[in-house]
Amino acid sequence: MKTMTTSLLAAAVLMASGAAASADEVELWRLDCGQIEVRNLDVFSDTFKYSGKTRTLTDSCYLIRHDKDYMLWDAGLPTALIGAKADASATFAPALAEDLPTQLAKIGVKPEQIGRLGVSHNHFDHVGQAATFPGATLMIGAADFAQFKADPLPFAVDPNLIKPWLDGIAKVDPISGDRDVFDDGSVVILSTPGHTPGETSLLVRLAKTGPVLLSGDVVHFEEQFANRGVPTFNFDRADSLASMERLTGIAESLNAILVVQHDASDINKLPAFPKSAK
Repeated sequence: MKTMTTSLLAAAVLMASGAAASADEVELWRLDCGQIEVRNLDVFSDTFKYSGKTRTLTDSCYLIRHDKDYMLWDAGLPTALIGAKADASATFAPALAEDLPTQLAKIGVKPEQIGRLGVSHNHFDHVGQAATFPGATLMIGAADFAQFKADPLPFAVDPNLIKPWLDGIAKVDPISGDRDVFDDGSVVILSTPGHTPGETSLLVRLAKTGPVLLSGDVVHFEEQFANRGVPTFNFDRADSLASMERLTGIAESLNAILVVQHDASDINKLPAFPKSAK
């Protein structure tokens, strides 16, 4: 199992030796994977910080091009939500305007070109359109993949959304610890458990933009890093806090752009689609 230190040291050696992918071979797009209106934000803090408040979360996904290889990071909300009427009585009201294949077509990428589907964790708003890419290897925390087979199922976990991989039709790469995706330090899946047992985040190194950290659901709003806000539905509180500390520590050490994927204002740190970060 690789540790973060091992991954970064290996990446530094590879880059110094010229073995890493040249910087202009890595490109990052931010995709729109829906939004979630939260009508009672209280569940997002176990210290009652958001009692009585509401907020709309963005649901962002990301496409990474590594030379000629494409990796999708998170698969957003299910396409069944397109045109669906929201439940007026529900605490969470998800909505989706456009699916991933439609967006990818705008930059000339076909679903079958996605070779890797990395998901930060197993909740329905991050694997909703996964089955659109059955040719991709599913890269997911091993503990999170195991939960798809649990009885009873944990909060927000729907096995039907990853049926090709559960049925053995598509390839699964269950991850423990960190994973250097292309073995050159340019794209590294980071172990950041707490929200779920196998939660991960993503480090992408870009030539012009510099390092970018995609948070997964380590936090849902930027201010939670400072106020240590832990949702009541998180798997482990101590791990949640440790993962917050890890991400902010990496961001400081690498001078990286830290993007909170559910924060509607935070995602603007990256260009709006169809523009990309390079």
